[in-house]
Amino acid sequence: MHAEIKAPDGSGRINFARLASMREAGLIVIILALCIAMSFASPHFLTWGNFRAMLMSFSIEGIVVVGMTILLIVGGIDLSVGSVVCFSMVVSGALFLAGLDPWTASLIGIGVSALIGAAMGFFVTIVGLNHFITSLAAMVIVRGLCLVITKGTPLSLFTLPPAFKAIGQGSFHGLPYVIIIFVVVVAIFDFLLRRATAFRKVFYTGSNEKAAQFSGIKTKQVKFWVTVLCSTLAGLAGVIYMARFGAATPTFGAGMELNIIAAAVIGGASLNGGSGTIFGAILGMALLSVVTSSLILLDVSVYWQDMIKGCILLAAVSIDHFLHRKKS
Repeated sequence: MHAEIKAPDGSGRINFARLASMREAGLIVIILALCIAMSFASPHFLTWGNFRAMLMSFSIEGIVVVGMTILLIVGGIDLSVGSVVCFSMVVSGALFLAGLDPWTASLIGIGVSALIGAAMGFFVTIVGLNHFITSLAAMVIVRGLCLVITKGTPLSLFTLPPAFKAIGQGSFHGLPYVIIIFVVVVAIFDFLLRRATAFRKVFYTGSNEKAAQFSGIKTKQVKFWVTVLCSTLAGLAGVIYMARFGAATPTFGAGMELNIIAAAVIGGASLNGGSGTIFGAILGMALLSVVTSSLILLDVSVYWQDMIKGCILLAAVSIDHFLHRKKS
C-alpha cells in the first residue's frame, strides 16, 4: 500500500498524531484541574476508596469504549452496545442456569455478541445501510431478545463458582482483576492502532474511503471486522459485569451508549471518521467518571448529572464539527 491518503485540502498526509496529542494533553490538564478543585470542595475526593470506585466504574465500560473508538475511526457508530452487553449477560447467565459451566457459557455469550456484530456488518457492507440505522434497529431487537429470554425477570446467579466471580469481584495484591483486564485490553489495542499496519487501514478507510479503495484497501472488509470487534468487546464486558454483580438484568445497559460515544468523542474520535486514539477515549472516559464522582460528592441530583453529561457530549461534538469544517 504505497498510495498516500491526502488531506481534504490537498496539503499532504493527515497528521493524526499531532491532532491527537493536542486533544489528549488538553484532557489531562482538564482532569487534573478538576481533581485539584474537588480536593478543596470535598475531603473524600482524594482518597484511594474514591479513586478505586471511579476506576471500577469506568473500567468495564472502558473495554466497550475501545471497540467504539475504532468503529468511529472507520466512519461507523454503534448504538446497540448497551443492548449487546446485556445480551451477553443474559445468554451466559441463562446457559449457566441450564447446567452449562460458566466459562463455556461466557464464551458462547461473547460468541453470539460477535454474531450480532457480524449481522450488522452484513447489513452495512452488503445491503448498504448506514451504521446508525442498522445499530439502532439492532439495539431494539437485541433488547427485545433479552426480555424474551428472561421474560422480563432478572436472572439470579448467586451460585456462580468463586473462581468465576473473581473476574469481577476479586483482586491481585489489592488491584481488582477488572482493572487489570481493562488495562490489558487498552494496551493491546492502543498499540495495534498506533503501530500495526492492518489497523492503519481503519484510519485510511474512515478518512477517505474512495482513496483507500484506490490504494488497494478492501474497505468493506475493514468496516465489517471492526463492527464485529466492537460487538465482541461489548460481549466481553457483559461477561465481566455478570461476574461482578452475580446477576443478569434484562434492562441492564440501557443508555450506556451515551457514555461510550461521549467518551470516545471527547477523547478525539471524530463522528466523521478518520481520527481518534484509544488513549484519548480512555481520557474521555476518565473525565466523565471524575465529573460523575464530583457531582455525587457535591450531592447534585442524578437528574442533573444526566443533563450535564449530555451538555458535555454536545460541546465535544460541536468542537469536533468545528474542527472538521475548518479542516475541510
